[in-house]
Amino acid sequence: MAISSLSRIMEVFGSAPSAEEKKALFEEAALMTLARATSADTNIMEVEVQAVQDALRNACGAEISDADIRVAAKSELYQKAPLRKYLAAVAPKLDLEQRLAIVNALGEVIKADVRISPREIEFFNGVSAALQIEPAELVGLRADRE
Repeated sequence: MAISSLSRIMEVFGSAPSAEEKKALFEEAALMTLARATSADTNIMEVEVQAVQDALRNACGAEISDADIRVAAKSELYQKAPLRKYLAAVAPKLDLEQRLAIVNALGEVIKADVRISPREIEFFNGVSAALQIEPAELVGLRADRE
């Protein structure tokens, strides 16, 4: 997936997506979230970029260049559609497993440079809330069906 395919950001506020569109939304939301995480502490480190590449490869099978990740991290798109607003609109269109995959990958990216800043914690919490992830879901707790 190339950075140029991020055109769905402004279209996400529409109807229910097809399976193909849902997969593309997942990949796009993962890229935008994880790339943005690299600059959450204002300092993009190479180890974080590598962690994003690994996370995207593992979560979506996507191969993204470090240049595309750096562009997505600093993209002007966030001025038109802030990430949390975008994720809040995307969340109902993604499965719980997809939303959890994004948040879990985000945790790995944040831990990649060993130092975790308060801004990164705030970013993680904001993304989790925007994706409608409950703390119990994050740690794998789900109620049994009666």
